[in-house]
Amino acid sequence: MRTVCTIAGRELRGIFHSPVAYVVLAGFLLLGGWFFYNLLGRFSMLLSLYSSTQAGGSEAGLNLNEFVVGPLLHNLAVILVILVPMMTMRSIAEERRAGTMELLLTSPITTGQLVLGKFLGLATFVSLVVGSALAYGWILAQFGNPEVAVMMLGYFGLWLMSLVFVAIGIFASSLTENQIIAAVTGLVIMLLLFMIAWPAEDASPGLAKALEYLSITAHFDSLVRGVLSTNDLVYFLSMIAGWLFLAQRSVESLRWR
Repeated sequence: MRTVCTIAGRELRGIFHSPVAYVVLAGFLLLGGWFFYNLLGRFSMLLSLYSSTQAGGSEAGLNLNEFVVGPLLHNLAVILVILVPMMTMRSIAEERRAGTMELLLTSPITTGQLVLGKFLGLATFVSLVVGSALAYGWILAQFGNPEVAVMMLGYFGLWLMSLVFVAIGIFASSLTENQIIAAVTGLVIMLLLFMIAWPAEDASPGLAKALEYLSITAHFDSLVRGVLSTNDLVYFLSMIAGWLFLAQRSVESLRWR
């Protein structure tokens, strides 16, 4: 475990020594703030509209979680699809390009320890990025009346999704020395998980059910709505473990190339 922590610390230091980390954090906050501002403006407009119609009790139908928190979290998820590959593209690819991968593969470090250490380092940074979005929830709690438990469960879902993206990004980075190719590959896989359920309506019942289960947005939606199920937790944990396993096998194959 000490070896894994050492690799994670090295990866985290490398992240903060790179300007990309600050671009990613600033971009996430800037885009997230823009969506938050617009969603609040839309909610305020709807409140004014409902008040002007004097439909008694109609304002009760305007829920902050439904009109602000839910859409915000979905927008933040899309932002992560774009930004996470920018962070993960160098994790393995840079080691291969710089020639340090050969040294790592001939050291006492196992490929499993290497991949897990990379994952923990990147996951720590991405968790900080996702955690910065809690500021929006805090603002809503101070000046509005959101369902805090439901909102926090949505943030939990966003965090789990970000960890899946990190695992996918590390796998993509293990496939090539080219960081751009790694970023694009990771982006394509993440988008596929977003869109995989789209053909479900025209598919057979069995195939439709399988596509919906594989869709990351279907499980994320459940958490955003405040529904915590074992099925969703198993999905996210299995995706993280599965992509990390593929990354480990990909790195292991480098020994024989």
